[in-house]
Amino acid sequence: MIDKITALYCRLSNDDDLQGESNSITNQKSILLDFAKKNGFRNIEMYVDDGWSGTNFNRPDFQRMVRDMEHGKVGTIITKDLSRLGRDYLMTGQYIEMIFPEYDVRYIAVNDNVDTLKSENDMMVFRNVFNDFYARDCSRKIKASFKAKGMSGKPLASHPPYGYKKSEQDKNVWEVDEEAAVIVRRIFKMCIEGYGPVEIARRLTSENIPIPSVYLAEKNGKTINCAHPTRWQNQTIGKMLEKYEYLGHTVNFKCRTKSYKQRKRVNNPKEEWLIFENTHPAIISQNDFDLVQQLRRHNKKPQKNNEINLFSGMVYCADCGKPMYLHRNSSKSKDQEHMKCATYSRGFRECSAHYIRTCVLKELLLNEINKMLEYVHGNREQYIEMLIQQTGNNRADDIKNAKKKIAKSEKRIAELDALFTRLYEDNALGKISDERFDLMSANYETEQKQLKTQVAELQKFVDSKEQQDSNINNFIELVGRYERLTDITSEQMHELIDSIVVHAPDKSSGHRRQIVDIHFRFGVVCATVVVERQKKVA
Repeated sequence: MIDKITALYCRLSNDDDLQGESNSITNQKSILLDFAKKNGFRNIEMYVDDGWSGTNFNRPDFQRMVRDMEHGKVGTIITKDLSRLGRDYLMTGQYIEMIFPEYDVRYIAVNDNVDTLKSENDMMVFRNVFNDFYARDCSRKIKASFKAKGMSGKPLASHPPYGYKKSEQDKNVWEVDEEAAVIVRRIFKMCIEGYGPVEIARRLTSENIPIPSVYLAEKNGKTINCAHPTRWQNQTIGKMLEKYEYLGHTVNFKCRTKSYKQRKRVNNPKEEWLIFENTHPAIISQNDFDLVQQLRRHNKKPQKNNEINLFSGMVYCADCGKPMYLHRNSSKSKDQEHMKCATYSRGFRECSAHYIRTCVLKELLLNEINKMLEYVHGNREQYIEMLIQQTGNNRADDIKNAKKKIAKSEKRIAELDALFTRLYEDNALGKISDERFDLMSANYETEQKQLKTQVAELQKFVDSKEQQDSNINNFIELVGRYERLTDITSEQMHELIDSIVVHAPDKSSGHRRQIVDIHFRFGVVCATVVVERQKKVA
């Protein structure tokens, strides 16, 4: 074994570093070199992993040492103690008792007096288990620290999302990085205009805009090994369009690791996220963010000619409820372009072959929007009153009465909790019999359960009514930004319109008569339009 390598392996994790100089890389090197010199080991080579956990065996230099061992280059491996090799007792034991002997490698842990060449060490198993316990305990403490930090509203992410940067005064505070924020706003704007993640990524790539990871590295004065530093991926765009952080919110606990031995991250369901609102400046407005989420739910493919379909994901069949798709033909004029029921188009006869031409739909849409804008600007108060009447005349009184009932029910629930305690004490002291206790506690429990159900229903009712008030205010604010429209863009369409429902035509009178329902956003108003004498599509 004289010609083989004597591998001196050193490892230091962030947790070990907190214990002081005894576990430092310098100290480990000194101990191992001194041991090798005194015991006549030759052909020495150092393998060092600085900043790597003992539960992770995919460390760079450890894997390099394993590869050298597999190629027959290593004869002896020496570490300061067993914990330097690893803190997972299963993996550490497997390497010492199975893998190293398979390649005729001698293993020595200096401080733990382990030498696989000289004798079996019965205490080695217990030391490995204790090292594993230490890693488990550190993981538990780190998780507790992270949970406390996350519950306090401080961001848990190691790096702010693209568009933000850490404040120089406080690393837990995010500031807007204007250079990147311009790109973020542009991505959201393109999505509202009707472009999908694939097209957005293609445009950013064509303009040689650095991807987020490369941009971050350049900002920090680092270089990153990236074959295509300006090639944007549609997955990256998709994730950016869903980030609540761009609203100015901190979102914690979005993912977790299954255990301290498995580093793979698992996404938590949204119900487990903890969102702290308005913790940093917003890049995207709430209205634009909500609009983007609504558009992305439709998940429409781009047209073959790269044109944006103004009505993509907006028009639905009144009979079957399915979307109506655009039909166009290059050999026919644009006036013949029309929306057709998806159910009928796929060959299913559950629905009729009704359609509506896009030019007709656009014209009646512009007319209805302009009528609504004109009325709102001239009769704002009357329009608000009309919307209030649509959502219920006695809305304010209903909310007030519901809140009174909630308060009364919650008071009674608290009284029942006190009665439960008193009843239990009386039963324990023998003041009431067990039979009486069972009967009374069952009655109290039934009453409390009914009250809790009632409170939940009333609170749902109050939230619904208050949301209607918020919807009215949001809609009036949105409409106030527009004057009369001579044309409508995809962005304006999605800002003002929630959906369009097309009914089957009625020809009983000898003329083609078709009803179209236009549902404006926030669910506060709907316009019903009758289309007559529409020329049949050839």
